[in-house]
Amino acid sequence: MHLINNLITNTSLGFRWYTTGSIVAGSGAPSGLASNQLYNPMSLAFGASNELYVADYYNNRIQKWVIGGTAGITVPGQPDAVSGSTSIYLNLPAGVVLDSSDNLYASDSGNHRVQLWRNGSTSGTTIAGTGTLGSSFTQLYTPRGLARDSSTDTLYIADSGNHRIMSYASGASSGTVAAGGNGAGTLTTQLYTPTGVYLDSSTNSLFIANLGANNIVCWVLGATGWTPVAGHPAGSLGSTSTLLYSPYGLTLDSMGNVYVADTSNDRI
Repeated sequence: MHLINNLITNTSLGFRWYTTGSIVAGSGAPSGLASNQLYNPMSLAFGASNELYVADYYNNRIQKWVIGGTAGITVPGQPDAVSGSTSIYLNLPAGVVLDSSDNLYASDSGNHRVQLWRNGSTSGTTIAGTGTLGSSFTQLYTPRGLARDSSTDTLYIADSGNHRIMSYASGASSGTVAAGGNGAGTLTTQLYTPTGVYLDSSTNSLFIANLGANNIVCWVLGATGWTPVAGHPAGSLGSTSTLLYSPYGLTLDSMGNVYVADTSNDRI
């Protein structure tokens, strides 16, 4: 999810929506690299004890915020925001998910890889991609959103530069194309710069934020194409209630309702 103004707001306190939000991470403008600041946060995930993990994109780090805390703790990456390609660094992290043991998976988009940082570790292990952009089954090109199937220990990666979703089984040295992979476009067999991905286990489907095509699509695992969910199937952009403009991230609630970060329309 692409969040603006360098702060995270909480608009879902308890089990109902409020009309105003409260800041739970970051200090708002200006951006910065202090422990209480963020710089273009891109993705969120909760840990086993409800800590909030934030992909702090331009600070090249993942920050962990205890709810009610006044500052974040750098988990992957470096507190001084320095980027790099060795195992202790991140470069423009765009996605984050955690497992039940708080092992953290980060899409290290600038390094074209996904890193696994085990709980308490000071360095990461590359589990997808080679660190060099490419389109082979062992490579990624600007990976962004992540989704994880805890029942099979499978990771789904929005491989945005390759216009596909890649599936990586635990311990695998190469991935499998789960959706797209037929070039950029608006055909039902194609994706166009996918940035967000959500696994709906109840329907065995991937819901995909198809940023370049200005729509949200549903791709049943094993199918050869998608069905439209939101936005224009042919990629037309707009600001009406039926259109989207560069949707970046998405999630579903327990009722199957889809929530979309409609980035260029500045709305959910």
